[in-house]
Amino acid sequence: MRLFIKRALKKIGKLNTAQIHDLLVLASTEIDRLETVMDSIIMGVLVCDKAHKLILANKAARRFLSIASYEQGKETLWSIIPDDIVAEFLAHTLITADKVEGKEFSLDVNGKERFLTFSVTPVVQDQKVTGSLILVGDITERKSKEARARRMESLASLTTLAAGIAHEIKNPLGSLSIHVQLIQKAMIAQEKLCTEIRRSAETECDPGKHFRQIDKHLQIVNEEIDRLNSIVVDFLFALRPINADLKLGDINALITELAGFVSFELKNDNIECALDLEENLSAINFDPGLMKPALLNVIQNAAAAMSDGGKITITTEEADDEIRIIVADNGAGISEENLSKIFEPYFSTKKNGTGLGLTVLFKIVKEHRGEVSVKSREGEGTVFTITLPKPQVERRLIAYEAGGG
Repeated sequence: MRLFIKRALKKIGKLNTAQIHDLLVLASTEIDRLETVMDSIIMGVLVCDKAHKLILANKAARRFLSIASYEQGKETLWSIIPDDIVAEFLAHTLITADKVEGKEFSLDVNGKERFLTFSVTPVVQDQKVTGSLILVGDITERKSKEARARRMESLASLTTLAAGIAHEIKNPLGSLSIHVQLIQKAMIAQEKLCTEIRRSAETECDPGKHFRQIDKHLQIVNEEIDRLNSIVVDFLFALRPINADLKLGDINALITELAGFVSFELKNDNIECALDLEENLSAINFDPGLMKPALLNVIQNAAAAMSDGGKITITTEEADDEIRIIVADNGAGISEENLSKIFEPYFSTKKNGTGLGLTVLFKIVKEHRGEVSVKSREGEGTVFTITLPKPQVERRLIAYEAGGG
């Protein structure tokens, strides 16, 4: 079709009005077809002229980069992209005429974090560079699958060996605890005996002073035993399979109860806990015994990131087929380097952290057939989003009623 139009244009002077009209209709049809094809491509496509002004952006590119509108050939590409980091990258790449392939960025697209790749290459026509072609790919699902695979692989590789080691540690800890208690009881009896001897001998020495000093050291030993035991218990919980007892319930009620439970402790640390719960939220299937500690872990992590006080906001939202629980804080945030590791076993930035809390959170959410994601920037705070599915029966019923059955 395009070759036909080109040949016809060479004879434009010999064409009558009707023929020119038909030629314009053919050209318009060809343009519409190409635009339809471009908008059907799932990859984002952007084309700039030699001055780096945007002359074409397909539907996927506009959606990925939140481009509301643009004047064709009037604005530089980077001037109409809201994300400053991506805009700066494209400005530098286009101005320096660099060729880039598969550069990855994390962007907020319609309130959700998406991972995009950018490839930039020159457009060559008649052996001359006439502009630039930018291809934008969405690799969010691939990234998510890779992260899930890494987490599951980490858990699987540890399970067999680590469970045995944990039991081996737990047994001597129990024995140590028993013998420390026996020593303390013997000391109390010995202190009474020495006190009676001192009274009968009417001496000024205080044998209880030495016993109290020994008891102080033994109390520290006991505290450390308890701490080690707690680590082992968390470790075993992280390893063993989780069997959720899912029941239809009100997640808002559980969040409200949990917020009341932690409010006193948070106030002591000068932290405000605010609730923004959507009214008339649909009931979902969840296990309160598992979901409560999972959310508590997120809240405690948020509090730990705000040593000078701050605010934690817990929000619930309802979409077509899911419920979202969003826990946001304005604390220290998480570095980009650590952000991809936080769900991995034994990774912790806390001084006394076991690195298992978020691993357990991940397992609990997966057991609820949900997803958990995190967005964070250092110095700006952190946002955890837990997405849980609405009951399938309810979705089918709505679809059935909408169909007029």
